[in-house]
Amino acid sequence: MESTSWIIYLSALLASIALLIKALTGGFHRRNLNLPPGPKGWPIIGNLNLIGSLPHRSIHDLSQKYGPLMQLQFGSFPVIVGSSVEMAKKILKTQDLNFVGRPKFAAGKYTTYNYSDITWSPYGAYWRQARKMCIMELFSARRLDSYEYIRVEETRALLHNLFTASGKAITLKDYLSTVSLNVISRMVLGKKYTEESASETPIVTPEEFKKMLDELFLLSGVLNIGDSIPWLGFLDLQGYVKRMKALSKKLDRFLEHVINEHNERRDGVKDYVAKDMVDVLLQLADDPDLEVKLDRNGVKAFTQDLIAGGTESSAVTVEWAISELLKRPQYFEKATEELDQVIGKDRWVEEKDIPNLPYIEAIMKETMRMHPVAPMLVPRQCREDCTLNGYDIPAGTRVLVNVWTIGRDPTIWDTPNEFQPERFIGLAIDVKGHDFELLPFGSGRRMCPGYSLGLKVIQLTLANLLHGFQWKLPGKMMPEELNMDEIFGLSTPKKDPLVVMAEPRLLAHVYGL
Repeated sequence: MESTSWIIYLSALLASIALLIKALTGGFHRRNLNLPPGPKGWPIIGNLNLIGSLPHRSIHDLSQKYGPLMQLQFGSFPVIVGSSVEMAKKILKTQDLNFVGRPKFAAGKYTTYNYSDITWSPYGAYWRQARKMCIMELFSARRLDSYEYIRVEETRALLHNLFTASGKAITLKDYLSTVSLNVISRMVLGKKYTEESASETPIVTPEEFKKMLDELFLLSGVLNIGDSIPWLGFLDLQGYVKRMKALSKKLDRFLEHVINEHNERRDGVKDYVAKDMVDVLLQLADDPDLEVKLDRNGVKAFTQDLIAGGTESSAVTVEWAISELLKRPQYFEKATEELDQVIGKDRWVEEKDIPNLPYIEAIMKETMRMHPVAPMLVPRQCREDCTLNGYDIPAGTRVLVNVWTIGRDPTIWDTPNEFQPERFIGLAIDVKGHDFELLPFGSGRRMCPGYSLGLKVIQLTLANLLHGFQWKLPGKMMPEELNMDEIFGLSTPKKDPLVVMAEPRLLAHVYGL
C-alpha cells in the first residue's frame, strides 16, 4: 500500500462541486445517528491520509485514541474497526450473520473471476454452497487424513534439502514455500505442476509460481484508492488494477492447463474415483442437484484459493517463528528439551506426536499472536442497519477486526510486545475460532475453511525444523540485528526474508532419508 500522495490531494481538488456537495449532504441524513467515535475526515478522501504503509499499525494507533470500536471514513465508505475481544466476539459471533458480507474490491473482481472464489464471493446461496463443499468434501477429516502420506513425504524432502545445505547460509522462506507449495499442489492438483519431468517442461517454474502467489497476496490486501473512491477507480492511480489484470492472465493460463489435464484424465472413465481436490471440484460441477451451478471459472477460482491459502499461511508463520526464536535462543533450548524427551534423537516428529508437544504448540500460538498472517482478517461488510455496542451502524459499512491489536492488548497479555511462548502453557486458548483472544484464522461463518490443514502443516514443519537442526544467523550477525519489519498485504510476511544456517542435531542415521 502507498501512503496518501500528492495525486490523491490533486484529485480531490479537481473533484467537481457537485460531488463535494453530494459527499457533504450524504453525511446530513446521518447527522442524528449515534456513530462510533473516530477522527474527522477530509472531504473526498476521508481518513485515508491517516493510513500509512502498514495499515494495521496505523489503525492500531488510532484505536488507542478512539477506543475498541472506532469509525473511519475511507473515501466514500464508512469503516468500523473492532480492536478488542468484546468487539471481535460481537462482530464475528453475536452479529456474525449481519457482518458476513464482503465489499466488492477490485482484487475480488480481477483476480478471482468476478468474485467467484470462497474468499471474496458475496454472502448468498453460492457462498453457502462453497462453504459446505469445503467442510463436507475438501477439508473433511477423512480426506485430510488420506493425504497424510503427502505431508510426510514432502516434509522429509524439506529436511533432506536442509541437511544437504547444512553449513551454508540459506533463505529459509524459499525452502518453506517449496514444501508448502509441494504439499498443497499434490493434495489439490494431484501432482507438482511446477516440477520438470523427463517428458515435459513445467507450465510454470517454482520461482515464477511463488512470485505469482506473493503478488496475489499483496494485491488482495492493498488499500486501493479505487475501492474507496469509486469515481477515481478508472484512473488506477497506484497501478494496482493493471497489476491485478496481468496477474490474472498468468494464473488463468496455469489453471486452464490444470483443468484441461484433469478433464482428459476423467474423460470416458466410468465411476472415476477422485484423486485430488480438483477432481472433487469437477465432480461437484457435474452434479445436477447443486443449488447453484459451479461453472469452469468457479472451479478455477476455488482451486486458486486452495493453492494460495495453503501455501502462504504456513510458510509465513514458520519463518516468523524461527525468526523470533533466533532473537531469544533460550526458547530453542526449551523446545529441543521437550523434543528430545518425547521424540528422542533417533526419529523424526510425526503428526500423531503433535498433541504430546505442548511447548511446540505454544511457540506456534505465540507466533500467531504477534504475527497473525492476516492482521485485520479479510474485510467484511454490514448487510443491514444495526446497532453495535450502542452505536448505529448503517448497512454497507465496511468492517475490520484488528486481531493485531487484540494480540497486543495489555489487559489480556502480560508484556504483550515480548515473545514468550510460556504464556500459553496451561492456558486454555486455542486458534480454532472459539477463543477471541487469538484469531489467526478468523471466526464465524467467514472463518478460513482450511485452517485444520494449515495447522497440520505448520506444526509438523516447525516441530521437525526445531528437532532436526540447530539454527544460527550467518557470519557475525547478532540477534538484535535481525530485521523484524513486515510487508502488508492480505498476509504480512517479513520485509527482509530470513537468511539463516542450519546444522544437524540428530543421530547421523536419521538423516539417511
